[in-house]
Amino acid sequence: MAGRVLIIEDDAKIRMLLKEYLEGNGFEVITLSDGNNALDFINAESPDIVILDIMLPGKNGLEVLKEIRQKNSIPVVMLTAKGEDADRIVGLELGADDYLPKPFNPRELLARMRAVMRRTFQDRDTETDPDSLIIAGGIVLNRANQTAMLEEEEIELSSTEYKILEVLMTNTNVILNRDQIMNYARGRDFMAFDRSIDVHISKLRSKLEKNSGSPRRIKTIWGSGYMFVDQK
Repeated sequence: MAGRVLIIEDDAKIRMLLKEYLEGNGFEVITLSDGNNALDFINAESPDIVILDIMLPGKNGLEVLKEIRQKNSIPVVMLTAKGEDADRIVGLELGADDYLPKPFNPRELLARMRAVMRRTFQDRDTETDPDSLIIAGGIVLNRANQTAMLEEEEIELSSTEYKILEVLMTNTNVILNRDQIMNYARGRDFMAFDRSIDVHISKLRSKLEKNSGSPRRIKTIWGSGYMFVDQK
């Protein structure tokens, strides 16, 4: 079994199409037609990943995502209307791990699901040892369980935020461009004008810095990219 996926989609045709396709690729699939009881359902059924449509009746997908992220770090892939950049950006800010605009090819969704799940779960069974820790800028990053601690408190990160922080902290005081960061964090090439990296960096700064408008750790190097500064 490839894993357990929860699809939250109000369009019955799309819901059934995805269910049949993902089951044909080894997934156990459970579905909901709205997001009203999504969090309770996630707690009860323990899926490995959520496919979440933004346009839902009643409580929309962004509201559902916000509720999920308050309690759970489960991977979430958002389905957005074609051209709705604002929804995509808000979704990333709220902690979505990836997004896919409609209409989409189920094969692309499957590829993105597998990439997100691989990033999320690849280290869960790794035994903790000193080599799994990265310490820089007052942050302790634990590769074994993909957690980050700041001043002895755990920072809630999405899987993409974690991977971005990991590559930055692994290369302290080194400038990395957007392509280098996103190819590591997402495992695929992005269009030159895809600005989702900036959204994730902004979200990280809000979690890591007392004053995200004047960051001490993740510096913007104009015209080049970003650099994690390890201040001794």
